[in-house]
Amino acid sequence: MKILHVITSLRTGGAEKLMVDLLPRLKARGLDVDLLLFDGTDTPFRRDIEAAGVRVFDLGTGGSVYSPVRMLKLIPYLRKYDIIHTHNTAPQLFAAIGSMAASAILCTTEHNTSNRRRRWKWYASVDRWMYNRYRRVICISKKAEDNLREFIGTSRAEILTVNNGIDVARYASAEPSPELEGIAPGSRKIIMVAGFRWEKDQDSLIRSLKHLPSKFHLFLVGDGVRRPELEALATHENLADRVHFLGLRTDVPQLLHAADYVVMSSHFEGLSLSSVEGMSVDKPFLTSDVDGLREVVKGAGVLFPHGDSKALANEIMALENSPQKYSSVANACRKRADQFDISKMVESYARYYDKI
Repeated sequence: MKILHVITSLRTGGAEKLMVDLLPRLKARGLDVDLLLFDGTDTPFRRDIEAAGVRVFDLGTGGSVYSPVRMLKLIPYLRKYDIIHTHNTAPQLFAAIGSMAASAILCTTEHNTSNRRRRWKWYASVDRWMYNRYRRVICISKKAEDNLREFIGTSRAEILTVNNGIDVARYASAEPSPELEGIAPGSRKIIMVAGFRWEKDQDSLIRSLKHLPSKFHLFLVGDGVRRPELEALATHENLADRVHFLGLRTDVPQLLHAADYVVMSSHFEGLSLSSVEGMSVDKPFLTSDVDGLREVVKGAGVLFPHGDSKALANEIMALENSPQKYSSVANACRKRADQFDISKMVESYARYYDKI
C-alpha cells in the first residue's frame, strides 16, 4: 500500500507541523508513505522531515498554489499511489478534480472548525462536490466534524474525528532556552507560536500589552504574510520595544519553557497543535474562547473572550497575582496535554489506512 500525503508547503503552521511529526512515525510502522508539496520552498520543516527519512517531492517553488500548472503536474502522482491524503484547500480541490482521471482512493484531513470559503454562497456547491470525491474525511476535533457535517449535509464520504497529537514527552522534558532572557532581561515573558495569518489574531495579543505593566514582553514565533502588518501595529501602539518577532524556529519546546505564559488568540481553530504544545510545558495556557480551542482547553487552561485584549490582560494579571492559581492552572494544562499524545493519532491513522 503506497500512501502520498499532499500539502501546500512546509512553511510554519499546524498542518505543516503535523506532517513533520506524523509521517516519520507512520513510516516507522512500516507504511510506505511519501509527501508532495505544491510549493517546495526549502524550510526548516522540510529539512526535518527529509532528515527523518521521508521522501519529499514538490510541484515547483513560489508562485500561486492555485496555478493550473500545478494541476497538470499533480495528476501523474495521483496514478502512482493507492491512497492520496490531502491537507489544505488547494491540494484538496486539485486532487478531487484530478481523481476523475486516476484511480487512487482519496482521504483528507480537515484542520479547522470553519474557513472563509464556507461563507461564499457561490462556491458552496463546488466545496460540497469536492468533499464528496473523498472516501474519508478526518476531522481533527469533534467540533470540526460537527461543523463540516452541517455544511456538507448528506455526504458519500465517511466523516470521522481523529484528534491531533504531539510528542508530549519531548515538550515536557525540554530545557528552557536562554534566548528570551537575553532579549528582555528580568521581564515577564508571554509567547505565542502560530503562523502570521488573519485567523491567528496576534493583533489582540499585541494590544493586550497596553493593559499590562511594562515588565511584560511578548515573543511571537512564526512568520507569514501579515508580519509587516503586525510589526506596524506594534510600532503604532508604542509597543515595538516589548514585542519581539522570533521568526520560524525549530527549538519551540525550549522557547515555550523559557516563557511565563503561553497564549493562543485565534479567531478559530481546528484542534491547535500549538495549544497542546503550550499546555505541555508546565506553564499557564490562555486562549480565546472559540471553536477548536474551547474543547481542548476548557477545564484546564484559561479562556478569555474572543478578541478582548483587556480581558486577556486581566486574566494574565490574575495569574500573576496568585502563585497558587498560577501553579494550579499550569498543572492542569500539563495533565490535559497527555490526552493528546501523538501515539494515539498514529495508531488511528494506521488503522484507518488498513481498513481502506
